[in-house]
Amino acid sequence: MTMICPKCNSEMETITSNDLEVDRCSNCKGIWFDEFELEAMKKADGAEVIDDGDAKTGKAQNKIDQLTCPKCTTQMIRMVDSKQTHIWFEHCTVCGGNYFDAGEFRDLKKENWLDHFKAMTTPQRN
Repeated sequence: MTMICPKCNSEMETITSNDLEVDRCSNCKGIWFDEFELEAMKKADGAEVIDDGDAKTGKAQNKIDQLTCPKCTTQMIRMVDSKQTHIWFEHCTVCGGNYFDAGEFRDLKKENWLDHFKAMTTPQRN
């Protein structure tokens, strides 16, 4: 059964990198990580290539933050990355999945000094 993107309702496609599979939206390019996939992909060399979406589109998608989990239909919770507070994502407390908008995973993988500036200029997530 094809997964449907929780942001734009388009079909998600399976993407493989470093022998790990994730689901990426065929339209907005948001990425769904099943439980434990996010941590594995963060550690995998070159895994940021799975995030080939436009970061500006992803940032605009942050306005849509009331999501239903595409795996188990539970209401997802809004999260902020603890090290890079400008990265906002959604998490399912039931199945453990995480949804990142286009550009967010790529940004997460390349933590650098600019992230401190971004943290100061990003509004607090409500």
